[in-house]
Amino acid sequence: MDDLALITVRQLEVAVRIWHPEAPRTVVAWHGLARHGGDFDALARELGPTWRLLAPDAPGRGLSSWSLFPAQDYLYSHYMDVAIGVLDHFELERVAWVGTSMGGLLGMLLAASDTHAPRIERLVINDVGPELERDGLRDLSRYFSVPHRFATFTALADELREHYAGFGIDSEAAWRRLALESARRLPDGSWTFHYDPRIAEQFVHDTPRDLWADWGKIRCPLMVIRGEQSPLLSRAVVERMKREQPDLSSIEAKGCGHAPMLDRPAQVTPLKAFLELSHGAPRHGQEPTGWQRPWAWLRRALLQR
Repeated sequence: MDDLALITVRQLEVAVRIWHPEAPRTVVAWHGLARHGGDFDALARELGPTWRLLAPDAPGRGLSSWSLFPAQDYLYSHYMDVAIGVLDHFELERVAWVGTSMGGLLGMLLAASDTHAPRIERLVINDVGPELERDGLRDLSRYFSVPHRFATFTALADELREHYAGFGIDSEAAWRRLALESARRLPDGSWTFHYDPRIAEQFVHDTPRDLWADWGKIRCPLMVIRGEQSPLLSRAVVERMKREQPDLSSIEAKGCGHAPMLDRPAQVTPLKAFLELSHGAPRHGQEPTGWQRPWAWLRRALLQR
């Protein structure tokens, strides 16, 4: 992280981690349910110095405020307000969005919104989609709905290795960094995770909706990344996503479950190519113009990886 911005949205302070603050292009990266913006450090390095990466910590996570009213603030509708507050703070009329899990669903909601869709220039969703596997979602809900307390830092680090095996992390240094950035010390000297335990109340208070209807409304260029062993996003759902959005680009991250860390060239190279397309894809049903035809070539190349 090269810089940190702290902004206020509805009395909550929101931390936005920044890499390459002077870069000419910007991408917003939003983390998963119980993570924080620091997870995108490797992505920022892989994208390189021409990309400014803004990674907010959602309320209740990382360096951002915890809510006194979880039933009002730990909801997608409020995260949308936070996201627009971040875009307004940085004066971003249109921006590329990369979202992991919860962050991907948030990006979908913004891109499908009648009000906010013009703000999302292109969208990458990481191991999430309009339909999630029930067993995987149930396991996620159960895990984060109970407090986690560890007598030692080692015990916390060991638990992280087991629970986040799906990240595909393959180095001791990366596991150590994940533990250091995920730990919070309690007053009695024990350890827990960095986030507010009440974030899981989102599973109770958030209003169900037809995400397939939202998916069909999106008109910006789209990419989906699926972990090869994902328990949440099935290959069948990805195939339906392609049928309903024929211009969708997709890659499968080898050796990963939920969710790829976007920390290595095999994952970031096609993502970067997608971000650096100079123009958007044509809407479904439109004939590509001369400047749009290269999009189809690149999409086929990405699908063949």
